[in-house]
Amino acid sequence: MSTSHPAMLIIEDEPDLAALIADYARANQFEPTIIHDGQVALDYLLQQQSPIPNQQSLPRSAILVLDLMLPRLDGLSLCRAVRTFSNIPIIMVTAKVEEIDRLIGLDAGADDYLCKPFSPRELIARCKTILKRCQSYDSELSKKNQAQLSIDIAKQSALFEGKIIDLTRSEFLLLQHFVMHPSRVFSRAQLLDIACEEKLDVTDRAIDSHIKNLRKKLQLITGEQAVIHSIYGVGYRFDGVGSVC
Repeated sequence: MSTSHPAMLIIEDEPDLAALIADYARANQFEPTIIHDGQVALDYLLQQQSPIPNQQSLPRSAILVLDLMLPRLDGLSLCRAVRTFSNIPIIMVTAKVEEIDRLIGLDAGADDYLCKPFSPRELIARCKTILKRCQSYDSELSKKNQAQLSIDIAKQSALFEGKIIDLTRSEFLLLQHFVMHPSRVFSRAQLLDIACEEKLDVTDRAIDSHIKNLRKKLQLITGEQAVIHSIYGVGYRFDGVGSVC
């Protein structure tokens, strides 16, 4: 198998749908691999991370297309497991259409979400968009000898090119989380859990105020356009460059 094209791992228990996605993937310069079982998929991804001695190493997957309903290990559980060792982009596909199901999928670590039935062309377009965003981030990071934004967890401080950013505790926790997970979309509920350690009785919309203030403080010191973007109907995404120590 050629390694010149991004490898797409399709984890889908419907053979016909998996084959259709794979056909569209190949037509759009992806190298697809199909797995029908959640546990087999997890073992496969773990082997990519830590190859077994004396066995041929597996090509590293560039993106996952993950069905929610899978035998042995369901999509949500698999997504959570993958997020413990990898930031690989994940697009979740499911027959469930309720908003709460979509948000649960994003909270588990998925980057995007498509409801069945869906257009394979739209799926491929979303895959390309996510990979382009990730590649742009990696390219920007490689141009810098050191990250402009630096988060020091021990000192509970945030600096931009050596200048201290004056943040509240909640703002610091949010910025730390964003820098650790660049280009990932997080729901308001998920960010609220991160920002409000005391778990007070507040609404999800309270996170909007924290994000607004954090944006202003970042722009004040960087003089650049905000790097925290609103994702309509879902939450927020951080597209900046930073490091955590």
